Amino acid sequence: MGKLAPIPTSGACAASIDFDGALAILAAHARPPGKESVALADAGGRYLAAPVLARIDAPRRDCAAMDGYAVRDADLKGGTTVLRSRGTSYAGGTEPGAISVGETWRVMTGAPLPHGSDRVVMIEHCRHRSELVVLDAPPRGKLHVRKAGSDFLAGDELLAAGTRMTPARLVVAAAADRAEVEVWRTPRILLVATGDEILAPGCASRMPHATPDSLSVAIEQLCALAGADVVACLRLPDNEQAIAEAQQEAFADVVVVIGGASSGDRDFGRSAFASLGLEVAFADVAIKPGKPVWYGRLGQTHVLGLPGNPTAAFTVASLFLAPLIAGLSGGAASDALPWQLRHTTRPIPANGPREAFLCASLSYEGAAVCDRQDASGQAMLGVADCLVRRPADAPAANTGELVPVLLLC
Repeated sequence: MGKLAPIPTSGACAASIDFDGALAILAAHARPPGKESVALADAGGRYLAAPVLARIDAPRRDCAAMDGYAVRDADLKGGTTVLRSRGTSYAGGTEPGAISVGETWRVMTGAPLPHGSDRVVMIEHCRHRSELVVLDAPPRGKLHVRKAGSDFLAGDELLAAGTRMTPARLVVAAAADRAEVEVWRTPRILLVATGDEILAPGCASRMPHATPDSLSVAIEQLCALAGADVVACLRLPDNEQAIAEAQQEAFADVVVVIGGASSGDRDFGRSAFASLGLEVAFADVAIKPGKPVWYGRLGQTHVLGLPGNPTAAFTVASLFLAPLIAGLSGGAASDALPWQLRHTTRPIPANGPREAFLCASLSYEGAAVCDRQDASGQAMLGVADCLVRRPADAPAANTGELVPVLLLC
């Protein structure tokens, strides 16, 4: 992890850095804050801090893979076979004993097999007449038997540390007979929206010069979807002292400052933390939109500054905040950026000197870049559901070309 440099108190941007370089720095600092054991029901979406080992074999004994009759394969001959039924076995039942020459045992799916049997004949191929079972033709193909331990054995590692617990992986942990798993602690986020002009949504119409705070609720939801807990959400004026004191409001692993990221007279997002010992890791990233984004550390607390322009802020949160949460949660920062190649459905103009992340809508045919890319706009986010990544100085892209696409939440 590289050494951080003190941030300039003037609030001026530090040396420029490209997106990949800034993301690499952020990923190097994003280390999980601690471990905890949680009930399996609470483990969804969490990253494992320790592997999951099986406590039992699966299956625990030889059992039927189909409803049918357990038989000795050696008893089956060409033509019609008649066997004597000895009983019925159900899943979870006791051992059914054994069968000998000319005998069979009815079994349900998951039921233990009688000793001596090595095949299950599907019930659709059998006729039951009193104590006799008639097979009109010898079965072919699968034995329909699940051997003991054929899925996994006690002590096997079924899920590695660092695995994210999806619903499918919860199946695996439960099958391993684990009631709890050890996971990395959920990162705690403090959101601080700044600006004299912003008011809570629903209140701006009461004042002629007010602007609705359109970002806080969106960034809070983004944090939740990324796997973090928002412990507090503050709305503060452009006051350096008030912003500096914000991190004392709640214990948080990450402080996200929304707005005040540029170099204007009232942009205190970064300088407010300078007196507290903030060290900057990067600032002034060569991307469009979102150039003013910055990231630093205040002791063990991560501080990320987002631009105030809505589309720029939401783009930056998707590109930096989500990866930071993934790293702090025990995963890789890249987990939050699953780029995929998709065809363009309309031409894309040539790009300028900064790498661009363009709002676009995604369909079965591919990605359609929105006509107007406005960092301060908001209506565009109503139709945009992905970002299209364009390298610096990229030539125009024709319809049908492949471009990297990132789904938005």
